Amino acid sequence: MEISVELTFSPLQDDFEQHIINFIKKLRESGLAILENPLSTQVFGEYKQVMAVLNTEIETAFALMDKGLLYMKIVKSDRSGYEPHF
Repeated sequence: MEISVELTFSPLQDDFEQHIINFIKKLRESGLAILENPLSTQVFGEYKQVMAVLNTEIETAFALMDKGLLYMKIVKSDRSGYEPHF
């Protein structure tokens, strides 16, 4: 089953930027399809593979910071090729 996941990672501390950069770099290394924009990072792929990567990388990111938020939306389909029709 293919999924699309949108992540917004928000460390709640002064050195937040490096935590975000490290998190995105680890996602890039996963081999999954990644799309980044200024507000979120999107990950596309097979459900079990995406969730395994996210499970590991979210746990690692949380362990390296004091406080933070991670917003996640999951869609049951691969939306990586989405183009507006208007």
